[in-house]
Amino acid sequence: MPTEISAKTPWAAQMGEIPMHLDYFEGSMFDKVAEIAEKYPNNIAFDFMGRSTTYRELIRETERCARALRTIGVRAGDKVTIAMPNCPQAIYMFYAVNLVGGIANMIHPLSAEKEIEFYLNESESVTAITLDQFYHKFEAIRENTGVVNIIIASVKDALSKPVRAGYMLTEGRRIKPIPKDAPVIRWKEFMRLSNACFYNYKVRRQSDDPAVILYSGGTTGTTKGIVLTNRNFNALSQQIVATNPMFRPGDRMLSAMPLFHGFGLGVCIHSMLAQGGRCILIPRFTAKSYAKDIVKYRCNFIAGVPTLYEALLRLPSMDGADLSCLKGVFSGGDSLSIELKKKFDKFLYDHKASIQVREGYGTTETVTACCLTPPTRFKEGSIGIPFPDTYIKIVEPGTERELPYGEEGEILLAGPTVMKEYMKHPEETARTLRTHADGLTWVYTGDLGTQDEEGFIYFRGRAKRMIISSGYNVYPGQIENILDAHEKVQMSCVVGVPDPYRMQKVKAFVKLAPGVPAVEPTRQELMDYCRRHIAKYAMPYDIEFREDMPKTLVGKVAYRVLEEEELAKSKAAEQAQK
Repeated sequence: MPTEISAKTPWAAQMGEIPMHLDYFEGSMFDKVAEIAEKYPNNIAFDFMGRSTTYRELIRETERCARALRTIGVRAGDKVTIAMPNCPQAIYMFYAVNLVGGIANMIHPLSAEKEIEFYLNESESVTAITLDQFYHKFEAIRENTGVVNIIIASVKDALSKPVRAGYMLTEGRRIKPIPKDAPVIRWKEFMRLSNACFYNYKVRRQSDDPAVILYSGGTTGTTKGIVLTNRNFNALSQQIVATNPMFRPGDRMLSAMPLFHGFGLGVCIHSMLAQGGRCILIPRFTAKSYAKDIVKYRCNFIAGVPTLYEALLRLPSMDGADLSCLKGVFSGGDSLSIELKKKFDKFLYDHKASIQVREGYGTTETVTACCLTPPTRFKEGSIGIPFPDTYIKIVEPGTERELPYGEEGEILLAGPTVMKEYMKHPEETARTLRTHADGLTWVYTGDLGTQDEEGFIYFRGRAKRMIISSGYNVYPGQIENILDAHEKVQMSCVVGVPDPYRMQKVKAFVKLAPGVPAVEPTRQELMDYCRRHIAKYAMPYDIEFREDMPKTLVGKVAYRVLEEEELAKSKAAEQAQK
């Protein structure tokens, strides 16, 4: 490890039980889970809608799935698209693709047809698996892709008989039938194909081999495939457990965050299965069902985005709930406001939990989180301390010039979870991944932040979200924190609106707290409140009330949707003037 880097970790002594460096597993993701299965064969790996699967069964079904993949022609290096919710077939397929040396292309099953077509072609997938309810979208664009086989699974196939009967009377009745002669392979038929493969289906893969493709806008906002390796995921699993010394094999994680996202796949699924945890698989959830499952399964760990925790605060069903089982509550995917953290910490205390919510930070370019608030030390506004073997430095944006402690700049990340590349985008890969004189490869995140002398990181916002108004830099997250602190505000989103004089002006969208009227006096009250707390150059020129905020597929507030709405209004106004 470069001595220059080691010298820059003065906070090491404060990590307590958390080690600064780890010895990482060498092998594939499947190898790591198989090692755990050898150790705990009868432990439950995951639960799905009342049905439990042991580690022994997980390995057996994954190997059957791998043999079936070989039978239909999937070979080392082939891409297999997985468009599935969190369900058993998705888990088997994910690790089976890894076992045969393939690369899992993870996409959201609710993606639009053209998006699915893009993902299939961009990855050059040869096979895809999805649920019966999404078959028609895949069939509509299939001839425009190079996909050879489409495997169709059904939630009912993973259910116990009593639950299956109920499912078919409710959810199952709404699924549009698939023609009997459809050119697909049904899940049960697919798994029977494993009987035609007797050997030579296991492909030895190295830690640095590509294993997973996740999608992100990267630093330019254009959708790109992020190529991640076996080491990236295995290292993350070890870091997650190292930063949570209270974890024990058998601990339960509520796995509701989706598989197509690094947070869900990396933290809620692989980090648990690679370390002996127990995943409570939730295929589709609402705040109400999420709350119910925490209590029902006596979960030890939960992870979510801030909007989810904000919703939990208002659920009557949580009144009197006993959350003393919780060992860890993690927030990521979006910035957790100081006010929401205070409210949720009080909520946990009032429900017998002995912990506080811990905020993390990361990017898909590093799978997901690479920084987390320590379990025993919290600093207001901080997103915590880097994971073991992960380094963060603050530089003058776009350069290598490191800034002094406390000075704001671009956040750079280095460590064992850093991606291999952006698929088919070598120029952006070169801009984002840069090797410095210290010998480390750094990710230029495009995020802004500071670091204090004890190593705590403070997230200030996305550089591309920054609003420049009359030459001043305005950070939406800071204004949102101020608005969210008002008792009449449930949630806010701040965007920049085109302005011929100031370049951009600031506009706030507000979802009011239940019972607060969306009337002019309320708006004036919030404007007056803003004038007291926000600098004049950063003041919103308007506050628009919304019954709800647009959300991204992972539950974050979709600020780009609001930006696009305002841009369209500006263009329409310009046309009207002409």
